[in-house]
Amino acid sequence: MRDDAWFDELFRLHATAVHRYFARRAPAADVQDLAADVLATAWRRRDDVPDGAELPWLYRTAGFVLANHRRKGRPTPVEHLPDVADDTDPADLAVADDEVRRALARLSARDRQVLLLNAWEGLDGQQLAEVLGISRGGADAALSRARARLRAAWADDDADDAAADDGPAGRPGTGASATPPTTQAR
Repeated sequence: MRDDAWFDELFRLHATAVHRYFARRAPAADVQDLAADVLATAWRRRDDVPDGAELPWLYRTAGFVLANHRRKGRPTPVEHLPDVADDTDPADLAVADDEVRRALARLSARDRQVLLLNAWEGLDGQQLAEVLGISRGGADAALSRARARLRAAWADDDADDAAADDGPAGRPGTGASATPPTTQAR
């Protein structure tokens, strides 16, 4: 039976990771509440949390909590409405580099999820499999495919940049690049 001591240990080990997950993906004003929702769910469903895979279970639950939160929305008093709608995903705000953001934008939501869980949250193959609800082999394949698609998107961006910068004879402003896009200065 999982008791208060079990939950205290779960909290001590993983509360910061859950908080960081939301800090990268949700408005700052909602991060504490969302993290608390995940931990409250862990307490309520403590018998469902798999031994040795607590953090992947928490991340999977966090994904559901975040999706529900985004669907609900929050009423905003009229006097606080901005002049222009902000449709920016908070996760994208954490990616400050324009080139990385452009390459990630070319990927599917699933590929972005796989890559960011691996890169931001540090999940390995088995943990990634548990968060995604697939087999370990499926998670490894999904990560490999997502990485390949990111490389291709990055190469496409480099090629687009080169075509815009150079001309057909390798002369600036005339169309084709004389230098390979991967070695071209940015």
